[in-house]
Amino acid sequence: MDQDALKKQCAQAALAFVEDDMMVGVGTGSTVNHFIAALAPWKHRIAGAVSSSEASTRRLKDIGIAVRELNDTDGCEIYVDGADEVTEHLAMVKGGGGALTREKIVAQASRRFVCIADASKLVPVLGTFPLPVEVIPMARSLVARQLVKLGGRPVLREGFVTDNGNVILDVHGLTITDPAGLESELNQFPGVVTNGLFARRPADVLLLGDPAGMRRIDRKR
Repeated sequence: MDQDALKKQCAQAALAFVEDDMMVGVGTGSTVNHFIAALAPWKHRIAGAVSSSEASTRRLKDIGIAVRELNDTDGCEIYVDGADEVTEHLAMVKGGGGALTREKIVAQASRRFVCIADASKLVPVLGTFPLPVEVIPMARSLVARQLVKLGGRPVLREGFVTDNGNVILDVHGLTITDPAGLESELNQFPGVVTNGLFARRPADVLLLGDPAGMRRIDRKR
């Protein structure tokens, strides 16, 4: 089974968490695109969707799902999104698609976070995938110097601007043994909007597409 088939497998499995009249938070990325496609038959059954990116908003609207502004809701019952890396403790690195800030907002506003990923994304320690940090443009160099002091190698994501009008520094060379601590530390740097660590609000459930069959990992409380 190829990687795309594994992504589709876990995206389909996420439908088990969708119920009538739910407000569904929808993330961004190639795995989530499969979930959006699978959600099409639910378009008249759910209350609507809150999207984490302009790209996902377009896809949702194209299949007839009503997209709501988060401010017009009391949050989402579930949030479904992918990950660039995830541990068995369900801490993640996200933001490869550049939507990390809005993803983090919708995740925080959701009562249950369901992460969908293929088995290649499960790692013992975060850091192999470069950590995205969204930065206000005028602070790019200032933040980059701080990231170097932490032992990282920040690289500007060339030719990319977030939906919020900011830039992204992808930080290479980190071994992230304390994801929640690093997440908090990075967010204190002036000019940082947020970073791609999802550890203070990790996933509640991980659905892992695996050639041997679907795996489910629930976060230990």
